[in-house]
Amino acid sequence: MRTGHFIETPGRQLALSTNPVTWSWTGALLVGLAVFPLVASNYLLSIAVTVGIAAIGAIGLNLLTGVTGLISLGQAGFLAAGCYTTALLIADYGWPPELALPAAGVVSALLSLLIGVPSLRLKGLYLAITTLAFSFIITHFLLYAEELTHGPYGVRVEDVGFLGLDLARQDHLFYLVVAVLVLTVLASLNLLRTRVGRAFTAIRDHDVAARVMGISLTRYKLAAFVVSSFIVGVAGGLMAFQFRFINVDLFNLLISIEALAMIIVGGLGSVAGAVLGAIFIVLLPEVVRELIDQLPASLTAMLSTYVYEVRGLLTGLAIIIMLRIEPHGLIGLWRDAKRYWTHWPLSV
Repeated sequence: MRTGHFIETPGRQLALSTNPVTWSWTGALLVGLAVFPLVASNYLLSIAVTVGIAAIGAIGLNLLTGVTGLISLGQAGFLAAGCYTTALLIADYGWPPELALPAAGVVSALLSLLIGVPSLRLKGLYLAITTLAFSFIITHFLLYAEELTHGPYGVRVEDVGFLGLDLARQDHLFYLVVAVLVLTVLASLNLLRTRVGRAFTAIRDHDVAARVMGISLTRYKLAAFVVSSFIVGVAGGLMAFQFRFINVDLFNLLISIEALAMIIVGGLGSVAGAVLGAIFIVLLPEVVRELIDQLPASLTAMLSTYVYEVRGLLTGLAIIIMLRIEPHGLIGLWRDAKRYWTHWPLSV
């Protein structure tokens, strides 16, 4: 039975993980992701791209809601801002995609200040309603500012390249999304180990005590909004590459609910939990669709008519069941299983 180990050097103290098994599994996962496009169909690749983009957005929301404790329902608005920024810069202004993608994050981060500054004294339900209203404002602006955003006609992004990748090909787009996801995971894990990340956690646990300890609530809450919105904006920019024709109908309230469901089901405050939650929520409708196809034809036709209602129902059920069974989410189940295996045969 493994009982633990000592950390003997500052370098090991600063390492993301001192367990060689963790690094081995991480390397195996990266190799699997590199090989996946060679054996997968375009359909599976498109689902994998959706999962990757959702995971990036979930990590961004997790920094704001899971780590800092600021509830946000404005995910759809920031995704829309990032998506339209990338699409418009490429289609109307001829920007290279390598610059248009980070610009999406910058625009979303700047927009977050518009909601962050007025919301500094708000928290809980009041903050959630404020972010939801801001999301509606963004989508309405995109719909009616036709001279700038093309309004209801949408924006078409022609086949573009990104650092030598042809994004019209699903495998090349998959590699780009995986690269951005890996960078996002590394950046988030390192941020949480810094003074800024510890301040985020202190604000979530007890903001009054954090203020007494000298933590500036104004500065760090705004920082949480900016960092979170930048990541979500980049996820929105990747959506422009994925869909290649975008309009405001893509960014409805259900996206914000699903994003919140991802970090709840995966595990609040955990980067790995955000990724697991994104995988679960994105794949859940696909699994259910496969099960529905096995039902009698009449029942299959009826359920197919209410596909969006079924999707929302399943998302709600997933949240309720996970909160009832394991409040710490999928990452909590994984930690319990790992602890049981580590302490076996003395596991209780």
